[in-house]
Amino acid sequence: MEGGKRGDEAGPSSEKLKELSEKLSEFCHVEEEEEEEDGEDHRSNGVAAGFVPGPLVSLKEQIEKDKDDDSLRRWKQKLLGSLEKSDLDGQMEPEVKFHSIGIISDDFGEINTPLPVDENQISGVLFTLKEGSEYRLKLAFSVLHNIVSGLTYSNTVWKGGLQVDQSKGMLGTFAPNREPYEHTLEEETTPSGVLARGLYSAKLKFEDDDKRCYMELKYSFEIKKRS
Repeated sequence: MEGGKRGDEAGPSSEKLKELSEKLSEFCHVEEEEEEEDGEDHRSNGVAAGFVPGPLVSLKEQIEKDKDDDSLRRWKQKLLGSLEKSDLDGQMEPEVKFHSIGIISDDFGEINTPLPVDENQISGVLFTLKEGSEYRLKLAFSVLHNIVSGLTYSNTVWKGGLQVDQSKGMLGTFAPNREPYEHTLEEETTPSGVLARGLYSAKLKFEDDDKRCYMELKYSFEIKKRS
């Protein structure tokens, strides 16, 4: 995709590489507490309550470790790409900066909105779609300082205060990179009919496999009658 770099979709697929990925990240997990009825969990510093992430290891240390493991070394090279040692700052906590959110539809092509969204746009309609339209959301973001493992998204939609849809998916594992990544989410189709038309509110959330939340974006959109 032009202007950006795609991450590895969910990292290595085989059991062996999955094991190596876990070894690389050195994360340990404990069972997550059940979410409250409203779907929100208590957080401290972006980490879900009841979840204890393992100790972070700096990217420099991860690169230096396990040099004699060929499989792990090759995976590191693929993941890190053109990253140079001079790019490493020793900071352990990964950071994801979202630059823009876009929507792609055959009805109007592609519309991109810079992030963070202006306060006036948050209170208004971010985009308008026709009923029965196929569309995709597109994100541009950068990863800084350390590897982000298992970055996922959830997009929850409400109409008139009632939840009408929720989609979830995996973006993948991403290393710091000089160029921003671009990722297009799964294609979705707007509903049709009189009851489907109107204003919707939504929340788009991004977390890694340690339940660290990197962005929560609340936005509104409208579905109109197809002429």
